[in-house]
Amino acid sequence: MTRRQQIQRKRRGFTLIEILIVLAIIGVIAAMAVPRLIGQQEQANIKATQVAISNFEKAAEFWAIPNNGVFPQSVEVMLQPDPKTNASPVLDKIPTDAWGNPLNYEYPNTKANTDRPAIWSNGKNMQNENGSGDDINNWADLAVSR
Repeated sequence: MTRRQQIQRKRRGFTLIEILIVLAIIGVIAAMAVPRLIGQQEQANIKATQVAISNFEKAAEFWAIPNNGVFPQSVEVMLQPDPKTNASPVLDKIPTDAWGNPLNYEYPNTKANTDRPAIWSNGKNMQNENGSGDDINNWADLAVSR
């Protein structure tokens, strides 16, 4: 066996430089992918909260149907069985946003010129800014469409 064959036979692993090059390539790929994924998570949280607000508004509408079209004054009313019909509560718990915080509810609505209830999330910063700032609400699109 020649000396060259002995060296090749001993060399079965990777060199340090090869490992560093692979790690550098993985680092570059991660640096490009992670910011995109983080941005997508934030958008997904906003969309999920908008859906939760829409579903909450539909629950309030469902409660209003047997009550002469009048929306409930508070969320707690929707958590109770209907005293007139003894029907099950419209909600089993207060709906939450994508960050796990309860949604805010107000009726009569003082936030927008509408007869619908005001429903909003405290948003990513979890601070109740009364529907402004980063809060997500159900009346912002009403102002745009009018």
